[in-house]
Amino acid sequence: MKLSAPTMITNVICVVTIVLALGTACLAVTADSYKAKIDSARKIAIRIENSMRSDEGGEIELRDFVNREFVGQIRKEFPAAERIEWKGGTVEATNAWLLDKARDLEGEADSDKRLLKIVEIREYLSAILFKLEDLENEAAAVRTKDQDKQKLGEILRREEYQKPQEKQESVFQRWLREFFEWLESVMPRPSGPMQGFSGMGFLTVLLQVAVYGALLALLGFLVYKLAPVLFPKLKRTPKPKKKKERVILGEKLGEDATAVDLFAEAERLAREGNLRGAIRKGYIALLCDLSDRKVIGLARNKTNRDYLRDVRARRDLHPKMKSVTDTFERHWYGFQESADQDWAQFREEYQEAIRSV
Repeated sequence: MKLSAPTMITNVICVVTIVLALGTACLAVTADSYKAKIDSARKIAIRIENSMRSDEGGEIELRDFVNREFVGQIRKEFPAAERIEWKGGTVEATNAWLLDKARDLEGEADSDKRLLKIVEIREYLSAILFKLEDLENEAAAVRTKDQDKQKLGEILRREEYQKPQEKQESVFQRWLREFFEWLESVMPRPSGPMQGFSGMGFLTVLLQVAVYGALLALLGFLVYKLAPVLFPKLKRTPKPKKKKERVILGEKLGEDATAVDLFAEAERLAREGNLRGAIRKGYIALLCDLSDRKVIGLARNKTNRDYLRDVRARRDLHPKMKSVTDTFERHWYGFQESADQDWAQFREEYQEAIRSV
């Protein structure tokens, strides 16, 4: 079913509250401008996060840069509310959550807590950018059949789809042919004519070469296998594999931490009343479980939307993981109050996602 532009915009409510506005568009920014400043702020957040993790620069210099450049840019480019031009009308976006996080970041003195706030802002901006790109892709997908045929024709005219030309003799093939011709020229020829056995001399030499080559290969294999037995000092001691540090959404995991342990921690947080933290911990447990099953690959700078994109080809898992991701975004970014039934719903969605793997 074809969606109108305002209907597609409402899908972004998971990460940014946007409602249809009836006012004029004279003070509105274009969708491309809005996307560009979101991406610019996200790249700065990634650079700051990498610098804080690698301890590049002094603590005071990093804090001054964050307060002066990053927080200053957010306040300058993101008003509390702004209008965005979109096909079919003008929409109004609120940046209250981002401005509140920027204010908290400016007043935070602890470096570890500042890093977590930077990660939260980076995830928030990445989620908005992902939604905007989805909307652009949906709009671009509405094309006529003639455009599809034209595109298909362009693809079929590419070089890789053309009939391959007849392959010419390679340099190696030419050397091999010349070698056999030379070998045949130096072979002793019989003095008298031989009926029915004109190629037997060459075949004999070829078989001899094959036999000698096989013997040399067998001898080399035996030396390779027996040398460590006869000379123990030549044995290679396997190096112990060093476990890679795992970081999921800015949170470092212990070397022996499992998805079961992480979800048990989420259950404990839920019993203590910290439902928002429980949902985040449960979502990290899901990503850890999918990584252990070789479904996704973990990376320090990956966002929740990056992980969701990794499972897009899995038809059974993707819709269930999308539901869990949307629930995580709504509660972690503060757009919806968390209650006991929310945790129960998240736990059920978590189990469905695991069972679909």
